[in-house]
Amino acid sequence: MGQPSVPPPTLAPPLQSPAASLPGGTGCQVRCAGCRMILAVGPGLTEFVCPTCQLPQMLPPELMRAPPRTVPAHGIDPTKIQLPCAHCKAILNVPHGLSRFACPQCGVDLAIDLSKFQHFFPPPSRPPPPPEEVNEVAIEVEREEDEGGLVGETFTDYRPPKISIGPPHPDPIVETSSLSAVQPPEPTYDLSVKDELESSNGLSCLQIETLVYACQRHLQHLQNGARAGFFIGDGAGVGKGRTIAGLIWENWHRGRRKALWISVGSDLKFDARRDLDDVNAMCIEVHALNKLPYSKLDSKSVGVREGVVFMTYNSLIASSEKGRSRLQQLVQWCGPEYDGLLIFDECHKAKNLVPEAGGQPTRTGEAVLEIQARLPEARVIYCSATGASEPRNLGYMVRLGLWGAGTCFSNFHEFLGALEKGGVGALELVAMEMKARGMYVCRTLSYKGVEFEVVEAPLEAQMTEMYKKAAEFWAELRVELLSASAVLSTEKPNSSQLWRLYWANHQRFFRHMCMSAKVPAVVRLATKALMENKCVVIGLQSTGEARTEEAVTKYGLELDDFISGPRELLLKFVEENYPLPEKPESLPGEESVKELQRKRHLATPGVSFKGRVRKVAKWRAASDAESEEESETDSGNESTESDDEFQICEICSSEEERKKLLKCSCCGQLVHPACLVPPVVDAVAVDWSCHSCKEKTDEYLHAKQAYEAELLKRYEGAMERKSKILEIIRSLDLPNNPLDDIIDQLGGPDKVAEITGRRGMLVRASGGKGVTYQARNTKDVTMEMVNMHEKQLFMDGKKLVAIISEAGSAGVSLQADRRAVNQKRRVHLTLELPWSADRAIQQFGRTHRSNQASAPEYRLLFTNLGGERRFASIVAKRLESLGALTQGDRRAGPSLSAYNYDSAYGKRALMVMYRGIMEQDALPVLPPGCSSDKPDTVQEFMVKGKAALVSVGIVRDTSWGNGKDSGKLSGRIVDSDMHDVGRFLNRLLGLPPEIQNRLFELFVSILELLIQNARVEGHFDSGIVDMKANIIEQQGTPKTVHVDRMSGASTVLFTFTLDRGITWESASVLLEEKQKDGLGSPVDGFFESKREWLGRRHFLLAFEGSTSGLYKIVRPAVGEALREMPLAELKDKYRRISALEKARSGWEDEYEVSSKQCMHGPKCKIGSFCTVGRRLQEVNILGGLILPVWGTIEKALAKQARQSHKRLRVVRIETTTENQRIVGLLIPNAAVESVLQDLAWVQDIDD
Repeated sequence: MGQPSVPPPTLAPPLQSPAASLPGGTGCQVRCAGCRMILAVGPGLTEFVCPTCQLPQMLPPELMRAPPRTVPAHGIDPTKIQLPCAHCKAILNVPHGLSRFACPQCGVDLAIDLSKFQHFFPPPSRPPPPPEEVNEVAIEVEREEDEGGLVGETFTDYRPPKISIGPPHPDPIVETSSLSAVQPPEPTYDLSVKDELESSNGLSCLQIETLVYACQRHLQHLQNGARAGFFIGDGAGVGKGRTIAGLIWENWHRGRRKALWISVGSDLKFDARRDLDDVNAMCIEVHALNKLPYSKLDSKSVGVREGVVFMTYNSLIASSEKGRSRLQQLVQWCGPEYDGLLIFDECHKAKNLVPEAGGQPTRTGEAVLEIQARLPEARVIYCSATGASEPRNLGYMVRLGLWGAGTCFSNFHEFLGALEKGGVGALELVAMEMKARGMYVCRTLSYKGVEFEVVEAPLEAQMTEMYKKAAEFWAELRVELLSASAVLSTEKPNSSQLWRLYWANHQRFFRHMCMSAKVPAVVRLATKALMENKCVVIGLQSTGEARTEEAVTKYGLELDDFISGPRELLLKFVEENYPLPEKPESLPGEESVKELQRKRHLATPGVSFKGRVRKVAKWRAASDAESEEESETDSGNESTESDDEFQICEICSSEEERKKLLKCSCCGQLVHPACLVPPVVDAVAVDWSCHSCKEKTDEYLHAKQAYEAELLKRYEGAMERKSKILEIIRSLDLPNNPLDDIIDQLGGPDKVAEITGRRGMLVRASGGKGVTYQARNTKDVTMEMVNMHEKQLFMDGKKLVAIISEAGSAGVSLQADRRAVNQKRRVHLTLELPWSADRAIQQFGRTHRSNQASAPEYRLLFTNLGGERRFASIVAKRLESLGALTQGDRRAGPSLSAYNYDSAYGKRALMVMYRGIMEQDALPVLPPGCSSDKPDTVQEFMVKGKAALVSVGIVRDTSWGNGKDSGKLSGRIVDSDMHDVGRFLNRLLGLPPEIQNRLFELFVSILELLIQNARVEGHFDSGIVDMKANIIEQQGTPKTVHVDRMSGASTVLFTFTLDRGITWESASVLLEEKQKDGLGSPVDGFFESKREWLGRRHFLLAFEGSTSGLYKIVRPAVGEALREMPLAELKDKYRRISALEKARSGWEDEYEVSSKQCMHGPKCKIGSFCTVGRRLQEVNILGGLILPVWGTIEKALAKQARQSHKRLRVVRIETTTENQRIVGLLIPNAAVESVLQDLAWVQDIDD
């Protein structure tokens, strides 16, 4: 990045003026119309966008006028010096350089002392300064400094720092190291049950610590008058249930005899009962709300006067048929002055109260908010290991007082905005702040001994072929559906529904395929674990029960083989959604022509058909043949007199006896048989019709028959195509349902415990041929208890493999419990990762809990298909922020961050890739499998990539080019798809493995490039960063800059001095040790830069790192660099020094100079504030409470010149003398004064 190109902006001008010019004509400073920040506007700019609030604006008119031109006074020549004559005082224009002359007015000789007028003369024209040299080494060092130090130990052992009541916890407990850098407030609350707990050993010391801080917090009120709440964020298995029981028991002793306990499942009521018994609270009754009527709880009929009302989140939003709600019932039971406990256990159920754009808040979230509002004095406890995997999910925790009255965020949206802008580091600070203010505890079971491994299960050859064919089939099916839809005229209304279903099934199908692809790996890993005398837990999300039940209904209880989930899913989709034209009604074979003619001729609107039939004889057809004279005949008589005897022939108009005339059964005409052409001589049928009627009827019938035949042909053609597709699906080689397959391959239901939500399963027949569907339970075990029964068989060691699904395993403990018979080490395989990190952590918490004989091994399985990482990426994103918020350190969760693609950088990478493939921009990286020497390989990749994107519906409106673009495929990608990483990764699944992986690799390499560039520019948010140096000492007394009124916690500014350098002696020892071990490479040694900067070269020590070809770099001024340097770069920029004496003098010289100045030399633009390559450095860190002063700090940092200084950076520093650890915001030295000025008051802290 090098030197910043702009000077640091000066301090803001006095606030009266709307704007002020910057020195040197470099533009001006104005106050932003939106966020009121002072902005420096460059010269010549009139329109600009505020970098803080993104508001577009323009300079005020008075600043846009051209500067007034100074017109010289009359008679004065601006190119000369104006001097008065010493004699007559006339003003003379004296040319530069003239020292003796006579006054033209009075003739006196004058002389000038040039030394006194030096400042009038323009400086002699010097050649322009050479362009500033860019110090490459300084850029390198600055880049390393901006990336921050290595992240240290993530967890530290936990013991309550200020409370020593109670026995130690039965298992090692840890806290993230960033949280451990914060001390909770002093405990002042005196427990009523202290003596009882000490004697009974019912709770451990850290559970008692939670009791003290929660009760202490409940004595405080927020500024809006509501009682303050407490958040228990302990991890799975630490014993939150027993802690809650302890809180209920303490409040019971204080006379608060009612409590509300809301949890996720009604069977956890038994756990609540057990926990209360464990703390000797046997006298407190637990009432299950779902077993009680909707009437008043304290009425005589119900009789709940006191105790714990236990309910689920679902019952909280339930209501009776008469409209009476549970929430109303609970509020009535508690009463308006209620000050007892309101416990939200597993409170992550209330998340999504503040949904992302376009979503709706969940009813559960709204109910949780409402009950808190209606019981303002209730003592609220939020309790969950995964309470807030994303800052927006904190929305329901209104009693923590992080936003609202008395804080610097007026509402939750402002708080959320600040957190999202501050990135992961900001989330870590919030967790630390909550602990410092005494509203939060978060300890977790030590992950010591737990092994996390991401296992890539490559597709086997048969599976690859199967997958390829399936991908091709889906692409063909899409084309078939497009053409089938195009034929239908009524296609529009249902088309969007069809494609929604198509893509949903497409995703489900390939997710199924990915699961099935991992079955061989699961079976292999499970068998290996069993041989090593361990036992196995396999985690999945979906059991495929719906597909199985459909198939059993369709084919019967006995089948040849297990059901193939993907096949059944495809069959169902095509059967139900293939677009068919309407089936035509059957042709009128039986319907008489007469009836048809009647229908045709008599169907005039307004008269019923029956009415027309009755009047048919007297009806006159208003036909074209009717002449004017006929219409003038007296037709009035026809309706009254009986005209049976005589009628008029329509052709000859002569009157004739009725029986001698023929009557057309269709139009009712009466004619002489002889008047017809040809004349009728034979007897005629009763339903005789005249020639014109007959002709019209035949024509109509022919047309109708032709039309219906065409419809039928079209319908039958579509049916034929549909049955062909179904036939192809049945013939496709597709995998079986993974769950049944694994159980079968691991020895059947006798060897495998199944803890899932499904009711029945397919079991291989005893002869080995065919499978039978049977219920999971037996005569002795009810369906409700079947999972508990299976769990017991596993814990007793009668079955050594357990398969758990999310539906069946909520709250189940499968750890190697010291009280259980089966204490073998658990190997937990995730066949399918859950959709969200909260669920992933809940699933991991099944096998890692308190009181275990050994920690589990986790194996997270992915296939080598690019698209499948989609599922990992979502979970990785959640795990990353989950670790951050609920544990103060985002590295706390298992490491999956390599798979996080759905980020801001991921969205940008996707857009760059799409634009590259559509040939709108050049690709920044070479596509995988292509060579820069062979441009045709790149072109070939582009064609394949574009065709692939067309086949999965990302490129739309495609057409083939003509003219110079002949043979080129063109199309467009809609804007919403341009940034939709989720859709890209989903659709990617439906491509053949080869192109799928190449597209995915291209996406990842662009993403890595963008992240690398962000690091270089100092924009990348890497969470908490460790500051490392050989000597770190605190300087002077810390300054308190803010104190929290409620908890007494404060914000403190610490100043540290760091010595980062490495002496020549230490560097020589380092090199000797490398060479002595025999691990060194021939390149190892001291190097000097090939170029000079400011008259000196830079020195370094390089030795081969952990990876061959990469070298660790140690510099005299800043010690060991984070980045390892490739050998090619090392040889390009530096040369090895063989003479040790030369290396020594250069090293010591650089060591000495770097103590006083930065690498940019004495004329550095930032001056003494610059730290690049400076060995002795002063660092200012703002520790303690940060949220109250957030806005002030943001404002001060926005004014900084260096890009990396504008970002909020959370750092951790530990002094080398007293080992004091501080975590806080790094304040650049140039910003310290501004921060202190803006904060209300400052005072020194007494030691």
